[in-house]
Amino acid sequence: MPQPEIGQLAPDFTLPGVTLEGTDAQHRLFSLREHRGSPLVLAFYPADASPGCTAQLCNYQSELAGFEALGAEVWAISRQSTASHESFARRSKLAFPLLADERGDVVDAYGVSLFGVGVRRSVFVLDAEGVVRWKHVALVGMTYQSAATIQEQLALLPGARGLGGASAAS
Repeated sequence: MPQPEIGQLAPDFTLPGVTLEGTDAQHRLFSLREHRGSPLVLAFYPADASPGCTAQLCNYQSELAGFEALGAEVWAISRQSTASHESFARRSKLAFPLLADERGDVVDAYGVSLFGVGVRRSVFVLDAEGVVRWKHVALVGMTYQSAATIQEQLALLPGARGLGGASAAS
């Protein structure tokens, strides 16, 4: 499937996920449609606990306050189960939701599947209405978009707060 383009409404989905709150794991469904009202970063990654994915998601975790200051949440999505995600989140001390797309429907809807690997390392920045405002889809490889790069894009959204973003009134 083709990737959603900048300016298009992001494909809707509902996936099971897990979020660590202290030592408690909260399992619930995450729905894009129900998230409207604030920006969202969707970070697709190939595999729990792999070196590149651990580095990527730990980078986002270390800068989580910066995402929150911009009014944004981070949801990370891969094809592993919520049990795998919970184990990964505990080992890496990740406090944002890890969503399980075991069938690959969301990966396909976003055009980020990669034969033999499963998922291209990809990031989509959605505005408060669920419209794609920025994206980076890797061809292959270990590199990822840093939290700072993503936060720069979030700060450019209309109505962004923090980090000098334009307000809705300007």
